[in-house]
Amino acid sequence: MARRSKTTPRRAPSAPAPAAADSPCPCGRDGSRYRDCCGVFHAGTAAAPTAELLMRSRYSAFAVGDTGYLLRSWHSRTRPAELELDPAQRWVRLEVLGATEGGPFHVGGTVAFRAHWSEPGRSGVLEENSRFVREGGAWTYLEALPDAPGA
Repeated sequence: MARRSKTTPRRAPSAPAPAAADSPCPCGRDGSRYRDCCGVFHAGTAAAPTAELLMRSRYSAFAVGDTGYLLRSWHSRTRPAELELDPAQRWVRLEVLGATEGGPFHVGGTVAFRAHWSEPGRSGVLEENSRFVREGGAWTYLEALPDAPGA
């Protein structure tokens, strides 16, 4: 996820927040438990089979503060050298708006989403259409697509 919002939160160092295995997965997928949903991707015991599942797992990584997973799932061409998250910021809800391609037999795809966040005294929404591509056979986040004309 890259940030594009009228109210952009500040960045500061953070440590991963503990994610209870039995807690609902932050990605909101079908009421799944974290350990059975995005937790398997974060732990490296499975790879996201679609661009949408990678996007959901990256949202969950932001929610639990897993910067290692975020960096591992970022395409090498656009990956930052380091990533610091704001410990006061909470990712509270994800809405997947649509996807193109990005399936098990595709090499690229896009996922449009809204990610809702809050922190003391304010809240906001990050809306993005993200491009994902395979690198070394695995789905990776490449970039945020530019806004459509007139958006």
